[in-house]
Amino acid sequence: MISSYWGVWGDVPNHLVRLALAFLFALPVGWNRERQARSAGLRTFPIVAIASCGFVILAIEILGERSTAQARVLEGLITGIGFIGGGAILKAERAVHGTATAASIWNVGVVGAAVGFGYYDLGLILALTNFLVLTVLTPLKDNPGEPSKNEAGPPDAGTRSARTPEVPP
Repeated sequence: MISSYWGVWGDVPNHLVRLALAFLFALPVGWNRERQARSAGLRTFPIVAIASCGFVILAIEILGERSTAQARVLEGLITGIGFIGGGAILKAERAVHGTATAASIWNVGVVGAAVGFGYYDLGLILALTNFLVLTVLTPLKDNPGEPSKNEAGPPDAGTRSARTPEVPP
């Protein structure tokens, strides 16, 4: 049913299913990042996925299902999500942190877009792969023979602070 006041209501069930699937597919990735105490987590990832899905659904509804103008919507979506992901990357001294979180944000945006276009299998595969990479490969990231970040002491352990008074021998 289309009216100038109420809009399009006939597609509500379809839209709700797509938005719910985008949310559900992104949830495990957000849970993993939250559990790892990363800069983005349980709230950010599902929001990125449903927003991406919503942009795509809107593009389909406004531009048509097979419109080439949807490429511009995807370009803007990729750029915007890249900007959000860039905020998750932190540089401290010689170390860079948050690249996996940033890449996951970008991936979850693609998950939402895929679901929005109706490619549920692609969205599910991307989400599952993202989750498995974060859970299975993270323990392999630590170098053998070196203490992991969880086993090491505080970052300044063994170093003297400028405020530490010198004790005469």
